[in-house]
Formats: sequence, C-alpha cells, structure tokens
Amino acid sequence: MVTTAIEPWQTRGACRQVPTERFFSPDNERGRARDLRIRAAKSVCAHCPVLSRCRDHALRTREPYGVWGGLDEQERAELRRRSRYPARPA
Repeated sequence: MVTTAIEPWQTRGACRQVPTERFFSPDNERGRARDLRIRAAKSVCAHCPVLSRCRDHALRTREPYGVWGGLDEQERAELRRRSRYPARPA
C-alpha cells in the first residue's frame, strides 16, 4: 500500500469534504462537462481557508492535473510562464 504524505495545511482544505472526482478530470472529459466540473471545484476553493497555501504548493511543485488553489491546469501553466515559480528541483 502506498501512502502519500500531506502537509499540515492540507488537512484544513475545504476539498477534504468533497469527492476527489470534482477536482480531477476523468478520461475523455471535454467541453461543457469539463467546464461545469471545474466551476464546481473552484466554488469549493473559493471558501477554502488554505487557498493561498494550496495555490502556492501547486505552482511550486508544478502539479500537472486538477484544480488546486482555485486554478485549473491551464491557469497554473500561464501563471508559471509569467511569474517567479521555477521548475521544482530534481
């Protein structure tokens, strides 16, 4: 069994009470279904007490999938291109 270590701030995330599927795209999800899922995920993030920590984590670690800190994959990629978030250390 593989377990993933979490940081203390993650235990306070609003997403802990919501199914993971709301934040991560199932295979072949497109169009309106994807837009609706992302909007629903972002609505959870909007009321999260650790939103900024989550967003910073996702940008620093280059999370490739899902909604993190109220941002989807494309939004995070754009912020990384324009900001101070370098690639994670090897």
